[in-house]
Amino acid sequence: MATLKVEDVTLTFGGLNALFEVSLDVQPGLITSIIGPNGAGKTSLLNCISGFYHPTSGDVYYGDHKLNRASPHQVSIMGIARAFQNIELFSGMTVLDNLMLARHKDLRYSLWNAVVYFGKASREESLNRQYVEEVIDFMELEAYRNRTVGSLSYGIQKRVEVARALTLAPELLLLDEPSLGLAPILVDEIFKVILTIREEGVTILLVEQNAKKALELADKGYVFETGRIVFEGSAEKLMNSAEVKQAYLGG
Repeated sequence: MATLKVEDVTLTFGGLNALFEVSLDVQPGLITSIIGPNGAGKTSLLNCISGFYHPTSGDVYYGDHKLNRASPHQVSIMGIARAFQNIELFSGMTVLDNLMLARHKDLRYSLWNAVVYFGKASREESLNRQYVEEVIDFMELEAYRNRTVGSLSYGIQKRVEVARALTLAPELLLLDEPSLGLAPILVDEIFKVILTIREEGVTILLVEQNAKKALELADKGYVFETGRIVFEGSAEKLMNSAEVKQAYLGG
């Protein structure tokens, strides 16, 4: 497993800095949380890591791989997956089909194999189906596997969004506001899922507005304001900081 390093990253849109000289690291096997208000640059940073944006200056490394100009597809091949703040699923497809579609990068057979669908194509489809079924079981989605995503509650859709990212078998999972819009009982459930994912050996970078919950889960934390890091350190240190408590944890 590799370390994610962000070094002096600035991201500019028309003269406006969404990020300004941001440097951080995400150590293997740990949960690193980023908290801060809306517009602080948290999602912009995830976009730079996952290939949707390219930094104006600075560098992003995952192990020996430099991600500055990588596409989202290339980033996923390196072992990084992302669950989005706004659900990025096909609402007219079933949960199973959404997750199978996410396994496309692991299907390695020719067009001819696909047309006749025997031999290699059949074997690879079977292996990928088995992997997806394991993710469905892990995420406790058995009851919804054959239902269309659009027919599910928002809370279950958020769980499917995380499951879709897990079907990519990531080493590093980027989670963008997984508790956004959820009822309190569902917030507790999604954070329990995050802890379980970490226990499976997946490194997690968590962006979250529920600052207290995010730091309770985390090993390390960063606080963003207007595109800059204003506080950083162990999660325990941040939770005990009078300034962080006053500004972000409700006193």
